Amino acid sequence: MGLVSALPEIMRRHATGDMLSELIMFVSPLWAAVVLGVLVGWIWKPKWANFGVEKLTSSSSPHASSDSTTSKFNLCSIPSLNSLKLPWIVDYGVRNDSLSSQSSQNSSFNSSLPSQVAKERSGFVTEDDLRHLWKLVEVKDGGPAWIQMMDRTNPTFSYQAWRRDPENGPPQYRSRTFFEDATPEMVRDFFWDDGFRAKWDDMLIYASTHEECLETGTMVVQWVRKFPFFCSDREYIIGRRIWDAGRVFYCITKGVNYPSIPRRKKPRRVDLYYSSWCIRAAESRRGDGQMTACEVILFHHEDMGIPWEIAKLGVRQGMWGAVKKIEPGLRAYQKLRAAESGSHPSPEMARINTKVNLEDLSKERESFQQEEVEARDSPRKPSGKSSSSVQKVLVVGGAIALACTLDKGLLTKAVIFGVARRFAKMGKRL
Repeated sequence: MGLVSALPEIMRRHATGDMLSELIMFVSPLWAAVVLGVLVGWIWKPKWANFGVEKLTSSSSPHASSDSTTSKFNLCSIPSLNSLKLPWIVDYGVRNDSLSSQSSQNSSFNSSLPSQVAKERSGFVTEDDLRHLWKLVEVKDGGPAWIQMMDRTNPTFSYQAWRRDPENGPPQYRSRTFFEDATPEMVRDFFWDDGFRAKWDDMLIYASTHEECLETGTMVVQWVRKFPFFCSDREYIIGRRIWDAGRVFYCITKGVNYPSIPRRKKPRRVDLYYSSWCIRAAESRRGDGQMTACEVILFHHEDMGIPWEIAKLGVRQGMWGAVKKIEPGLRAYQKLRAAESGSHPSPEMARINTKVNLEDLSKERESFQQEEVEARDSPRKPSGKSSSSVQKVLVVGGAIALACTLDKGLLTKAVIFGVARRFAKMGKRL
């Protein structure tokens, strides 16, 4: 009401210069009060106000997972606030910067740490990846249902394939391959031997190992695969590792970030890549009750930079042509290992496996499910909105304090309260 009653008085002035001078006289202290009020609201921050911010920060920090990211609102990312160099904002930014610098220092000190710890912290292939693969094998990942695509069988080899389409991401594939007269160790070595793979996998045109850990068996390899003539070749930077659960081998291969290998225009790099399998002994189909066969359950998806519907059509058309080369390759590998064991031993990194107990994984899942139930049944904890409420009160309070001390007029107070209210609404939206 003060603003409505004051404007007619100004507009009744006949001289334009008088009008402008009156407006300037009103606006100057007004904006000074607004700026100082906002500064007071942000600078004058008692220690108890950090409680909400710290709670929000701790609640939004990501849990160890491969696979999920959580975006956090950082006031230092706003240029206008960053340039003010306000104490608590700068401290908050330094705290985040110190975490990132600490992370970089940890990675630089990996060479001085034990190799196992260094590899676990590098994030190439971790136990979270093992848990994820175990859930896929046990059909406990909670994803969509699988739709069968193929079922081929011959006397010594069979192959079944399924597909599913997640809401976000490329199509996912699951397959079961069955080999007669093959041990899990032989099949494990066969899939891990890049030197021999080029003899049966005609899509692989280049393979190179860039990093190895002799304690965990973790590797970083570079592949270049040949695509049909209408597509350029694709480059893969793959992290891989094997876990041994009593001759049940969980083999993880996935795309990893590896800045040491610069990105090039050609071949095009595939960033999203996942191809992992479980290898285990199986009973022979001859009916003798002997565990002389081997079963491989594979899970695969990748974003090749091709529209997903076209990629699905291409996979469906070319799947059997690629799969039927696997068994002749395995039989040739078996013969080579039997005849030339001295000149072609099993790949060393394939034999470096991390021991794991499947019962522990099952217990971990049961414990995790129980925690989920308890969290769902327990009262909801206060969310991070409490911190925004504290900041809103500080901003409005600072503006009110200055409005009451710097100017007694209704016009200044009305506009200051309006601006403060708009700032409060902005904070609520954020």
